Amino acid sequence: MAVPAAALAARAALVAAKDKHTQTAAASVMAAILIPFLLIVVVILSALSGTSGHNNAAVDLTFHGGYLSSRLPAEYRMYIEKMRESFSDLDARLTKINAMAEEDSVDGNRVKAIFYALFFGKDQPRMNEGDYEQYAECFVLYEEREKEDGSCYTVAVPIKDLEIVYKNLSAMLSKAITVEDKSNAQRIYLLALYGQAAAPDDGNGLPPGASMGDGSYTALMAEATRYIGYPYKMGGSSPSTSFDCSGYVCWVYTHSGVYNLPRTTAYGIYKQCSVVSKAEAQPGDLIFFTKTYASAGPVSHVGIYVGDGKMLHCGSPIGYADINSPYWTDHFYAVGRLP
Repeated sequence: MAVPAAALAARAALVAAKDKHTQTAAASVMAAILIPFLLIVVVILSALSGTSGHNNAAVDLTFHGGYLSSRLPAEYRMYIEKMRESFSDLDARLTKINAMAEEDSVDGNRVKAIFYALFFGKDQPRMNEGDYEQYAECFVLYEEREKEDGSCYTVAVPIKDLEIVYKNLSAMLSKAITVEDKSNAQRIYLLALYGQAAAPDDGNGLPPGASMGDGSYTALMAEATRYIGYPYKMGGSSPSTSFDCSGYVCWVYTHSGVYNLPRTTAYGIYKQCSVVSKAEAQPGDLIFFTKTYASAGPVSHVGIYVGDGKMLHCGSPIGYADINSPYWTDHFYAVGRLP
């Protein structure tokens, strides 16, 4: 707060100066006041930029391997090395768990992204050997099933609901899993999969965009982002089955409390909307596409517009997509707004 006041004082000195000599002296005073401030700003911005670059590089190197450059700070190198060791232990346990799966397997990237968010940068980025097994068990349930001959066997069933996973982890680690932890884990997961967070972040782990007027956009996205990474399942309409595009949208709008949208097709959703121009699209609107596959009606796909030319939709898997890419531009049908 002192810097703007000093700057104003220096500016006033210039205005008040009555001759060139006085103006020159006043300008020197203003420069002396402002230059240190500007240098501090430059240093801070450079440091923040460097930190962001190191964070992204650390995620990439931890998940995908590669040479650890000497440009990385020594502490980052140490944490990356420890994380790689932890990931090896987790992979070994996940291999055993997934060998017991009959349908879907546990998403290893999800398991490791959450681990990274919880432990990277901690004094002890490694757990005790037996703890890795307990950690991995937080992501799976076991069911007893019967063979035709009457004998029983055990099947590993991945837990799709991340809130249940976080509850398990909280009990296992004897600590609360915060909103910040969950947001960081989601960002790390997307970085590991796609090399970017896939959509800008507003600081709360949510995509950009104004509220729909009463905070309902935040509620909508809080529900929608829970299922990022879930696989596409034709006919799916709940977390227990996973989703197809319309099942995902109906579930998210209904269970966020934003709008009661019973299960229907993408075209069925479209018929409930008021059509607006693409230029008028607002976060929370729905964006419809045609001929993405052979369908009975003119609309074959739907996603949730999140602003900045992005949508969140049930692709393969659920995630963000750029609606201005050639594919989605070619198949664009309309933007719709629910009542």
